[in-house]
Amino acid sequence: MDIDSAVIEATDTDWDEMLENQEKPMVVMFYLPECAYCREIEPYFREYAKEFRKSSTFVMMNGILASRTARRYGIRGVPTFKFFCGGQAIKEEVGMIYPSILRRSIEDLIGHGNECALHTTPLPDEVSPYE
Repeated sequence: MDIDSAVIEATDTDWDEMLENQEKPMVVMFYLPECAYCREIEPYFREYAKEFRKSSTFVMMNGILASRTARRYGIRGVPTFKFFCGGQAIKEEVGMIYPSILRRSIEDLIGHGNECALHTTPLPDEVSPYE
């Protein structure tokens, strides 16, 4: 993570450790470098990361460098935003969404994420014949 950046760039290599050591709610943006919609929403994602850095962790995952993690969470298109609390994925937003919807989802995660995680039954990781 850059000193000035509030966004962590993660890969398959460091994801499991990052998830295990999660202390705050986490917002993950799955993207591809060539995705125009990803580039369009990224400045808002980075802006929210700076604004909410004290109460949430913001992570970007390149779908090529994190293909195993993307398959694990059923990512089928980008951008996809996954919201985690207590190591569990509790919500997702897929596609080019309005920045206001992304912001509201982040605020909901921060305000109610721990409660949601307590009342959520985790699904088993997707099993893939390609791993």
